[in-house]
Amino acid sequence: MLRAAIAFFVLALVAFLFGASGIGGVSMEIGKILIFAFLALAVISLVIGLVSGKRTNVIP
Repeated sequence: MLRAAIAFFVLALVAFLFGASGIGGVSMEIGKILIFAFLALAVISLVIGLVSGKRTNVIP
């Protein structure tokens, strides 16, 4: 999901450089939605991991 968000941001930058502001704006909005979804899922995963108390094996 994070890779897709970065790809949409790069697409938006390229579109703005070539003057296609409509496509650039749409891809920027899609990128923002994906970033917020990624952050929400990361926070939910962190909270569930802290609440459940399960520890993962950390390889040194």
